[in-house]
Amino acid sequence: MRHLNTPENHRRYIKKFTGLHLLAIVCVMASCAPKSSDKNYVSDVYQTSQAGDNLKLVTSDAIKTSTDIKKVTLELHPEEEFQKYYGFGASFTESSAWNLATIPVESRKNVLTKLFSPTEGAGFTLTRTHINSSDYSNNHYTYIEEGDEDLSTFSIHEDMKGFTGDENDQVRGIELVEPGYDIIPMILEASSIPGADFKIIASPWSPPSWMKAGETAKMTNGSLLPEYYGLWAEYMSKYVSAYKEQGIDIWGITPQNEPLHAHDAHWDSNGFTPEQGRDFLRDHLGPQLVKDDHLNLDDLESGLRVLIYDHNKSTMNDYVAKTYEDPEASKYAWGTAFHWYTNSELKENNWYAEELAELQKNWPNKAMIHTESSIDIDKNDPIGQYWRESPDYAGMFVPFETYANDIITDLNHGTQGYIEWCSILSHKGQPNPYDNFNSAPVLINPITDEVIYTPLYYLLSHFSKFIRPDARRIALTGENVNGLIYTAAKNPDGSIAVVVYNNKEEPFDVSLTIETETYTTQIAPRAMQTIHLRSDIEKQ
Repeated sequence: MRHLNTPENHRRYIKKFTGLHLLAIVCVMASCAPKSSDKNYVSDVYQTSQAGDNLKLVTSDAIKTSTDIKKVTLELHPEEEFQKYYGFGASFTESSAWNLATIPVESRKNVLTKLFSPTEGAGFTLTRTHINSSDYSNNHYTYIEEGDEDLSTFSIHEDMKGFTGDENDQVRGIELVEPGYDIIPMILEASSIPGADFKIIASPWSPPSWMKAGETAKMTNGSLLPEYYGLWAEYMSKYVSAYKEQGIDIWGITPQNEPLHAHDAHWDSNGFTPEQGRDFLRDHLGPQLVKDDHLNLDDLESGLRVLIYDHNKSTMNDYVAKTYEDPEASKYAWGTAFHWYTNSELKENNWYAEELAELQKNWPNKAMIHTESSIDIDKNDPIGQYWRESPDYAGMFVPFETYANDIITDLNHGTQGYIEWCSILSHKGQPNPYDNFNSAPVLINPITDEVIYTPLYYLLSHFSKFIRPDARRIALTGENVNGLIYTAAKNPDGSIAVVVYNNKEEPFDVSLTIETETYTTQIAPRAMQTIHLRSDIEKQ
């Protein structure tokens, strides 16, 4: 979700569509010796580049050598392990479900396969969804009738009922292939994709308006009244139970999305100060989740996981301290959730590496999960915009560069999972009734049924497809080269994934040494590579 301070910040910097498609450049990979049984690993190299490679498998046939290319040496240390990974992916939203409802069933299944299959697609393993409506719903909604203080009308039918086609002006007049599609059918269908295995974190954007004070519009701004803390906690627990009854296990929950937006949000929001967040968890939500057998205080890994904060990482340390310093509140909190906004300020602040390091140092036993990122869409150039400067309300940034550096910096500083906001939106960044139109890994034209996989889809795939759940980050040492950033992980099956991003306008020859073996790849200018090392026994 994006935070826009003034109406001027809703401006879209649109450039006229030119139809330009970036030309592919030659990208190369070679090992220091022919692949044979005396090698410990077989190396496969996949590249995504500004020149047009999209998770392209680079082969030795493409080798081009030059003495002018700078050499970079990296060394892997698989025995030196760090944090465990839970996954990578993007979110289930009502807007995503609506877009899938507009295309033929076979196309819809293909999109979900490309998102969740570990062999045929990105293999997303960590996702998020919203409790009640969010900034990517067709309109405001809750799961109870107004004034229902005993929750007798509670029902998640809203997430199952489908669409009428009359929810707002953006969807009106567009044909729905399957009107009965919705968030829950989408999650269940995604779960049925062969090999799919993903976790879901659920977050509320706002309680019902009648539980709040100080709103500026329906379910927008203001704060939950203290007298409703207990009722809201019970409501959230009922949501977890109701989803379980539909065959969907909620893996994690955050008490509030972006709790520092109490006055300046433009969509569903609710403010919690650090003290209010602590009190709500300690005195209401935590005990309620324990009472309903969702949370196991003896082993926070075995039940529903509570992640606190769920807002920008630039200010997370001051916020979480109030909860983590209180033993009675901290015992319910499994970890910290955080977002990346504002996009344009990330680079100048070194992607908030110091804040991440401080969080890990101060609370080493608490998990760290990035739960949201997004960018505004350029509907006239939804592919090219990732490789050039784009605006957000605070300034300018290059999306592909920003994502690559943000993810790798997060991982190298203890983060255990990374989730993008909407997995699927329209080619215009819709539907969204709040004049806040984002891009996404997958864009669908609901009129023509065209499906576009943006560079973000391939960028996320470099992590989700090759760094699997329960993988461990491992030490990767080497030269400090301006414009080059990298990270490495070892999977439970023994394979190793090394992700390298080159932000320079020149290629690099990268030598990767592990034990007595060396593998060499040439990474193209402005490109990301995943070097996947598999046991040589696996190939035989």
